[in-house]
Amino acid sequence: MKKYILMMTTLLCLVILTACGGKKEAAPKEEEVDKEEPKAEVVEKLEVTDALGNTISFDKAPETFAVMSAGDMDMLLAVDAKIVGRPNARGPVDESVKDVQEIGNPHEPNFEQIAAVGADVLIASPSFERHAANIEKQGTKVVYTEANSIQDIQDTLTLFGKLAGNEDKATEINDKITAQVKAIEETADAGVKTILVYGAPGTYLAALPNSLSGDLLAKAGGENIASDFPKEEKYPNYASLSVEKIIERNPQAVMLITHGEPEAVREAFEKEMAQNAAWKNLDAVKNGKVTILPSDLFGTNPGTHIVDALEEMQKQLEAVK
Repeated sequence: MKKYILMMTTLLCLVILTACGGKKEAAPKEEEVDKEEPKAEVVEKLEVTDALGNTISFDKAPETFAVMSAGDMDMLLAVDAKIVGRPNARGPVDESVKDVQEIGNPHEPNFEQIAAVGADVLIASPSFERHAANIEKQGTKVVYTEANSIQDIQDTLTLFGKLAGNEDKATEINDKITAQVKAIEETADAGVKTILVYGAPGTYLAALPNSLSGDLLAKAGGENIASDFPKEEKYPNYASLSVEKIIERNPQAVMLITHGEPEAVREAFEKEMAQNAAWKNLDAVKNGKVTILPSDLFGTNPGTHIVDALEEMQKQLEAVK
């Protein structure tokens, strides 16, 4: 009996020891996935230079634009910019901006509406510079453009492409313009003596070579007889008409440029010529080569349609030959 009890006791101890030996303390678990350190948000700053040489910096790319020129609006639309303020309409308006708030024009800006649309950027002509401080206090940055040559328009396209984050599209359009201009210049016949007259009833100026129409005339092969006329102090791209010099140089073509009311301008200019009999002896007048250029292409910045303006100029010159 004693042996039996001893054997059972020994067996029980072995079972207990075995059970205890099988238990292992769980090792501390390591993190299954290393937690990534939170990354600081990267803000890409944008810096551009406008037509006046101003450097404008943005903490982030602008998202909304207001514009007072139809030509500038056309170029903004070409690079898919979001327009929240547009120029007052004088003709057909692109469907994509038909319901966008009007904010005036370069000569009559509507400051109340400019402030109301709250655009990140206002595209303006240099004449707006005196008003810029008040607009920029409200958080809108002013970017200036010029359109005194085809190159100016191409530079503006490049600028807008950068602002709108669509530089590839701007480059594509500019490459096309460059190729078309080159083809026209290569076929242009130089030598048609021309006077470009910009005006409204009662006011007439001669467009100089440093104006957009002057640049188009040169590239289309025309000779600007007013190239050495003294420029106007307030309008450095234009000169006062010198009837004596015009008569002396006897232009083969007289081309009228106006913002609007072309027939009224024609009638007023014809009256002006009638008052000075010397005009009647000009070859352009005798041969009926006094024409009015399309106001949407010459009376304002034509934007991406600049080649259409150049082709029209070439057509007018060819009609004189």
